[in-house]
Amino acid sequence: MSDLQEIPLFPLQLVLFPGGRLDLQIYERRYIDLITHCMRTQTGFGVCLLKRGLETAAAGTSQTIHRTGTYANIIDWDQLPNGLLGITVEGSAKFNIEECWQTPSDVLTAKVIFSEKDSVGKEPIPIDDDYTALAQLLQNLESHPLVEQQNLIIDYDNLWDLGWRLAELIPIENEKRQQLLEIDDPWERIENIEQLVSELANES
Repeated sequence: MSDLQEIPLFPLQLVLFPGGRLDLQIYERRYIDLITHCMRTQTGFGVCLLKRGLETAAAGTSQTIHRTGTYANIIDWDQLPNGLLGITVEGSAKFNIEECWQTPSDVLTAKVIFSEKDSVGKEPIPIDDDYTALAQLLQNLESHPLVEQQNLIIDYDNLWDLGWRLAELIPIENEKRQQLLEIDDPWERIENIEQLVSELANES
């Protein structure tokens, strides 16, 4: 897993975590071609948070991205009522970018190293009683209609799942969400989330 692998990137103004799901509308030619290729070859792409720039291509603009993202696999697709291609993707593993460039088709591509730990399917880490309140918070967040629609599979007794899902769902800025993604230690991540939740409670 420590070997460099080349993957296409899909910069967005959001942060995806392993096990998380996104619904995307595909309308730019470069991404229609990318998604068509991914579906044909049963491969995925990397989702990275934009530092600067727009999600869509515009003359005279450029994109700057964070160097840590999440690999996403397409799990569903359909033609939307507006005629656009709609896809649902699911995050599988975190990666760090070693090198990045733009291809002639205007798709960002990178050589990345995948995380050996921060990925779906790893050995679960049982949750201490200290984090029962956070597990209950996650259950409350999951009951929101917009979250329910995602049909997330959450193991509430697994520290990985608890950290990933809370990091996605608590109301914080994307930069803070990105900082949580970049943490490699799941215990450190959950402690940071606990602090953020405490700060949010004090603000309300």
